Amino acid sequence: MTGASKELSPEKQSAPPDASEVAKTKDDSIMSLLYSFAKKVVTVGIIYFVGYMGWSVAWLITPVILSVARESWRKTNDTRRSVAKASALANDKDVILARLHDLPAWVFFPDVERCEWLNKILKQVWPNANFYAKNLIKESIEPNIQQAMAAYKLNGFKFDRMILGTIPPRIGGVKVYDKNVSRNEIIMDLDLFYAGDCDISFALSGLRGGIKDFQIHGTVRVIMKPLISQMPLIGGLQIFFLNNPNIDFNLVGVVDLLDMPGLSDILRKIIVEQVAAIMVLPNKLPIVLSDGVPALSLKMPEPEGVLRIHVVEAKDLMKKDISVLGKGKSDPYAIISVGAQQFRTQTIDNTVNPKWDYWCEACVDVTHQTLIGIKLFDWDRTGDHDPLGRATVEISSVTKNGEIDTWLTLEQAKHGLVHLRMTWFKLSSDKADLKQALGETQHLRVTSMSTALLTVFIDSAKNLPQARQQSQPDPYLVLSVGKKNEQTSVQMRTDAPVWEQGFTFLVGNPDNDTLQLKVIDQKTGNTIGMLTYILSALMEKKNLEIMSQPFQLQKSGPESKIVMSLSLRILKRYREQDAVATTPDKAPSSEADSVLSPEAAALSHQGSIRKQDSRKSTTSAIMEQMSIQEEPFVVSTLNTVMMATPPRSPNLSDGGTELLRRSPSTTSSAGSAGLGRIQLTVAFNVQRQRLLVIVHKINNIPLKDPSNIPDPYVKLYLLPGRSKESKRKTNVVKDNCDPVFDTTFEYIISNAELVNSELEVTVCTQKGFFGSPVIGMQKLSLNDPDISSGPGIKAWYDLLPESKFE
Repeated sequence: MTGASKELSPEKQSAPPDASEVAKTKDDSIMSLLYSFAKKVVTVGIIYFVGYMGWSVAWLITPVILSVARESWRKTNDTRRSVAKASALANDKDVILARLHDLPAWVFFPDVERCEWLNKILKQVWPNANFYAKNLIKESIEPNIQQAMAAYKLNGFKFDRMILGTIPPRIGGVKVYDKNVSRNEIIMDLDLFYAGDCDISFALSGLRGGIKDFQIHGTVRVIMKPLISQMPLIGGLQIFFLNNPNIDFNLVGVVDLLDMPGLSDILRKIIVEQVAAIMVLPNKLPIVLSDGVPALSLKMPEPEGVLRIHVVEAKDLMKKDISVLGKGKSDPYAIISVGAQQFRTQTIDNTVNPKWDYWCEACVDVTHQTLIGIKLFDWDRTGDHDPLGRATVEISSVTKNGEIDTWLTLEQAKHGLVHLRMTWFKLSSDKADLKQALGETQHLRVTSMSTALLTVFIDSAKNLPQARQQSQPDPYLVLSVGKKNEQTSVQMRTDAPVWEQGFTFLVGNPDNDTLQLKVIDQKTGNTIGMLTYILSALMEKKNLEIMSQPFQLQKSGPESKIVMSLSLRILKRYREQDAVATTPDKAPSSEADSVLSPEAAALSHQGSIRKQDSRKSTTSAIMEQMSIQEEPFVVSTLNTVMMATPPRSPNLSDGGTELLRRSPSTTSSAGSAGLGRIQLTVAFNVQRQRLLVIVHKINNIPLKDPSNIPDPYVKLYLLPGRSKESKRKTNVVKDNCDPVFDTTFEYIISNAELVNSELEVTVCTQKGFFGSPVIGMQKLSLNDPDISSGPGIKAWYDLLPESKFE
């Protein structure tokens, strides 16, 4: 007997059910019967209609197959949600035992602390936070969903019931930054996981539906600033996701039953977009804790810089289109994501080697732990968009080098590469830098590129005219610079609205561009005030900024004014001398943050930055950051790799520091078996749970017949298992005994799996009468501290006969 039941008296335990509960149970039973009856009627009706029309049996079989596939997909998702919900309720021991492949963050990271105490506090305050979340959903999310739905000709969206349940969010770990942080702020990251028992119902175009089993998982950053000398000691909070969180939920009711055409998919997409619009960078959720703290200090956007992305091309993509002779080609396009900002390339028809030459720019508020994501899709006229793979790059790897040019191997795809060029621009308040920025955009000959960043903070307006007689306006503000438009929230029934919202705009040329503002009344749609501000005037201000200044509105009342702050920053290309600190004060980092990034390593070996005398090459710069352990000589045996002690500099004393060990670019040895040697880089990114393998080159493959030069390539498998999913393969190099590949591969694998795995490396030649003969093999144990928890290893390995591994 549970503690709760012990507290109930025997009379209460044996009391008959209430009459209302009995009636509710009967109503539920009747609705269930009606629902089952309706499904059967619809099924029989469809079959009868197909027969009556004399259509092919394919018209009947296809919906059945799709229905079975959808039911299987739904059961899989329901199982996953149930496991996630159980994990949210279970204790740490149960979570670890049940999900060894996805351990909590604090298991791996010594600087991420357990926070069961915080979970207990959340459990206590969740009923009150529940009330706040309801208001946020009703006041902020519902109007935005209504507006987004209108674009799909769907009207009347409204939340009817919002019960967020009793299960609070769970914090898997907390990391508080204590290095490279301003003394006026506290920064911490939370591993947030919510799998609640919410029950939300809504109405849409006369239909009723609901949302259940809502789940969200991601890294939340909390910035406490400014620190003040009065209680509560913290002036305010900024809460946001560093990257798009994983969001999943289950739609129930008529909306999910009909799903015509793709109604539930539209609703899912809109809800995910609205979450991103509120709490995914560059969007932040500010909370003011002290009346003495100006809203400007919390709500003014604070970008660290601008990232320029050039999506050049892709090659060897998967074939998705079906032709008469089988699979033809694809119609690929790419979507680039930087936080909540998304960009889409054009679609290239009928090719697996598209050349986009697409440029885009994104404002970056936080460089540390923020990712650039690129997803490739095959466009289809039926509306389906088949995925062709995805890749990610850490922005910090770009900011540390200034510019990176790389080929990325696509994940979740059998094969394919995408070519990216990325450039990092810092923000300068020196107007003398504008000349260089303009010269660079003219050199690129891309008219959409920017030279400056404008930050606008709209504080308030006062004395607005009435839109109608004896009626206060419902004003909102529309801002535009160039082709970009932004809009504030609507303030109801007031002539002195307070918005306190900030926006950023990329500016092509501050000498020519203007900021346009319109104050519009929502009731009538009439413009009740305008303002045109020429940005060249801002160039003459001190530090290129204006703070909390009133501006007279045009086409409005004589006393109508708007209060706003403006800040202009020139885009300045990163230079080597700027790399004294890899992150600004507000971008936290620690010793643990220097763990090797798979993307950073891939960038160092796959791409090559344009050669400039004033800048390091990509390889040298990134290798210094990675600090990969490079062994000069390696002698391999059956299952172990024995590494010789690197030579020490004669100028260093015994107590001195060892020089960084370097792996030579070539080797004169053909290995212990005389089959040649292969140079590999193997490293593991603990934070992202990725194993990186770079196949650099092979030297001294034996040439037994001068008329039959081998065509070598390299195959990789993860052991044990040697599954098809773990197979990776380089391109074939024709007629070469010293081939150079410089190809990067990634495996998504947990730390627990890594220590029990091996990497099988097989070198084959394509020239063979029966298949591809094996030249040599090697096995690498991944339970090496330098791989699993260290900086990684770059080394030469002897190729051994295949028979030794059988």
